[in-house]
Amino acid sequence: MIVVDTNVLAYLYLPGEYTAAAETWLERDPEWAAPVLWRSEFRNILAGYLRRGVLTFEQANSLQREAESLLEGAEYEVDSFSVLELVRDSDCSAYDCEFVALAAKLGIQLVTMDGKLLRAFPKRATALTSG
Repeated sequence: MIVVDTNVLAYLYLPGEYTAAAETWLERDPEWAAPVLWRSEFRNILAGYLRRGVLTFEQANSLQREAESLLEGAEYEVDSFSVLELVRDSDCSAYDCEFVALAAKLGIQLVTMDGKLLRAFPKRATALTSG
């Protein structure tokens, strides 16, 4: 099992530069987890695609449902104290620290392409492209 940040999910479902890397991770480890926050972040990404006319409403809705299905049973609440500790000790946002806190709670790696997270938490965060 791995924790993935929202952008990794977006790379998986929205074809682009890192889609192949996301697919490789999914084949290697199909058990993905994320904090509940991922849903709002993913919806926001889809909203941008909708507004730019890249996706139809039906496509966006379908992608949201697919992603929710992938993470079914693997969405977690994270402890605010843990998140704030990570914020205190880094220059990362509280949003981003939720993913690190979950990875720490579960004792697994966070897969991301976020440079700040990779620099701040090198023992916990792994680059999507390293797979």
